[in-house]
Amino acid sequence: MRIRLDKFLTDMGLTTRRQAPYFIKSSGVTINGRPAVSPHEKVDPDADVIEVAGAKVVYKDKHYYMMNKPAGYVSATEDRRDPTVLDLLDEQARRYGLFPAGRLDKDSEGLLLLTNDGDWAHRIISPSKDVVKTYYIEVDGLLTDEDARAFAEGITLGDGLKCRPAVLRVLAAGERSKALVYLTEGKYHQVKRMVAARGKHVAYLKRIAIGALKLDEGLKPGAYRPLTEEEVKSVFEKPAEI
Repeated sequence: MRIRLDKFLTDMGLTTRRQAPYFIKSSGVTINGRPAVSPHEKVDPDADVIEVAGAKVVYKDKHYYMMNKPAGYVSATEDRRDPTVLDLLDEQARRYGLFPAGRLDKDSEGLLLLTNDGDWAHRIISPSKDVVKTYYIEVDGLLTDEDARAFAEGITLGDGLKCRPAVLRVLAAGERSKALVYLTEGKYHQVKRMVAARGKHVAYLKRIAIGALKLDEGLKPGAYRPLTEEEVKSVFEKPAEI
């Protein structure tokens, strides 16, 4: 597969198509040891050696990140009223054309995946793929075994919509109950609406895992990092605890 040099450089987040001619001249871009002369030159990412300022660049056209989403940001590429999770990215990451693979509510926190791979994102989002999303919640009100049984049977929401069976694992029951919820769907405000259908209110929600991929707790709110190859695959594996 041969592609234009400017596409190679922009796919790697090193420059933009418009700035590529200047970048090639100013950054010492070479192809197999010779200076590159034009953004229109064709290169083979698998066979040619592309270097920038003496450092070899290994080509990747697909990018995968995890973010620890903070509250106050919407899971979208753009929004007229609120800041989006893309506003948290640095200039290089923005050049990758990333978008959220799924969503978290504006006031919710935790694991959010960003990618430019539409097929991968669709597999995560599609209920037919049975990808488990794990949420930690704190609830105003007492969570009971009866609530857990209702989740297991499939909650019917206030508007009559029937949810798939889910797992509610109560960690601490009381006036401020704590629990884990395991879902294979992603309906709008689903966890909050499921709890509301049981007459209670979710006061705090944080997604802590997708499939077998757990949120890197070393990431501060708003921080993000690339996924490893193993982590990219792990989102389609079942969590060990269920």
